[in-house]
Amino acid sequence: MLEFKPLNIDDKDIFYKYLKSYKFATSEYSFASLIIWRKGCDIQYVEFNDALIIKKRDFNGKYHFMQPIGYTKENLKYIIEELKKYREKNSMPYLFKDVENLFIEDLKEIYGEKAHICEDIDNFDYIYDSEKLITLSGKKLHSKKNHYNFFVKNYNYEVKDFLESNVKQDCVRASEIWHHQKDAQNGENIYIDYELEGIKEILTHMEGLNLKGMAVYVDGKVAAFTIGERVNDEMAIIHIEKGIADIRGIYAFINKTFAEKYLNDVKYINREQDLGIEGLRKAKKSYSPLKLEEKYCVNI
Repeated sequence: MLEFKPLNIDDKDIFYKYLKSYKFATSEYSFASLIIWRKGCDIQYVEFNDALIIKKRDFNGKYHFMQPIGYTKENLKYIIEELKKYREKNSMPYLFKDVENLFIEDLKEIYGEKAHICEDIDNFDYIYDSEKLITLSGKKLHSKKNHYNFFVKNYNYEVKDFLESNVKQDCVRASEIWHHQKDAQNGENIYIDYELEGIKEILTHMEGLNLKGMAVYVDGKVAAFTIGERVNDEMAIIHIEKGIADIRGIYAFINKTFAEKYLNDVKYINREQDLGIEGLRKAKKSYSPLKLEEKYCVNI
């Protein structure tokens, strides 16, 4: 039987060994993303048959496997058959989730119609043209440019890097305040509890994870902050973006400024999924994504 162990920051070298040659299309397979959600999603792993197997819990409390990393077409069927046994013994509703298109192609070659595949629409990643986010050019982004200009003209603001003194601590305190405010407004929300825990986790390990962070202060207090990473020559991921919505233009400002300062050498920016949250979906669509990168659920 497969023996899984909890993911830890010290497992970075093991994960990088498998991930370095995999040009993933979604945010799920970034080691930083896995660390952010390692507690909230109870992320565990095992090395098996020269592949990395990751087990994960979704926000409904159900476990699944991510697609194996480092498999070959020769050993994939053997790996999957072992995972099927584990799934049956542990009553997992899905065999795989967070599955990308290339893996789907390999599955179909082996299992054909026995592979039951469905789109996981709430978890599709939003992919943007980085130049568009930096320039806010074009009719579709005209309102974003107006919000950006309003912020610049009307607020007393300062931009700071996370490496500057006390910025991380200020962002943790701001996150805790915003978290309590959301709890008061919306009641208990397990997602934002996990998110706060993940923010604290990665702020402790920013440098080791090659993350970049930027905060915007208005009148001396944190009004917004964001954290992202450049994952390959073409794509960067925005993992965290938080701010005070009542400050007009704060999101347009931090989005544009972070891309301009830190991500101007990549073609695409992945701003992750909307989780089926209507307000989040509307906000992400308002930036006119180039495409939505699909993810799938699979049973065999």
